Amino acid sequence: MPHKLVIAVDGPAASGKGTVARALAAHYGLAYLDTGLLYRAVGARAADAADPLCALAAANALETEWLDDPAIRSEDAARAASIVSAMREVRAVLLDRQRAFADQPGGAVLDGRDIGTVVAPGASAKLFVTASMEARAHRRANELGRDYIEVLADLGERDRRDAERAVAPLVRALDADLLDTTDLPIAVAVRRAIALVEARIRRTR
Repeated sequence: MPHKLVIAVDGPAASGKGTVARALAAHYGLAYLDTGLLYRAVGARAADAADPLCALAAANALETEWLDDPAIRSEDAARAASIVSAMREVRAVLLDRQRAFADQPGGAVLDGRDIGTVVAPGASAKLFVTASMEARAHRRANELGRDYIEVLADLGERDRRDAERAVAPLVRALDADLLDTTDLPIAVAVRRAIALVEARIRRTR
């Protein structure tokens, strides 16, 4: 394994990127950061997530303990995160925090939507984890106990905002390996992710 291993895992909501990223971190003994939690925390703590000044104030005040608040894992926090993540000033503040995490000794695993393109473009390995919209909606609906049609609509709107925002949109890095989890059990998806990272490591030795 390289002296420093940074793994970037990107993809849309409910694609399985978080599960894959956590498994990779455990496999390689690396620190792990779900960067989406940063935006969720900012969105949840902002007095008005749609107000750039409120969102920026929350980003500047962000404390690590906020990431442990169960409230930021709600659907309301997810929607707020999608809104504040489109704000250039908020992203600039959080970018420094993410890059510092990736730059720690030994490396790290980070998952999000712009890790391989913006946060860690020089990452040792990059994965873009995706799945069909229908599969993602079923997963999220089962996880939250919500109506499938409502979740499908929410995911479609979130995907649109993430892909169309002017700053750091959700796109697959040119050198990222694709992992489609639509029909894959978790264990199989994790094995494939590890194989892709190993292949990338071998190619860069």
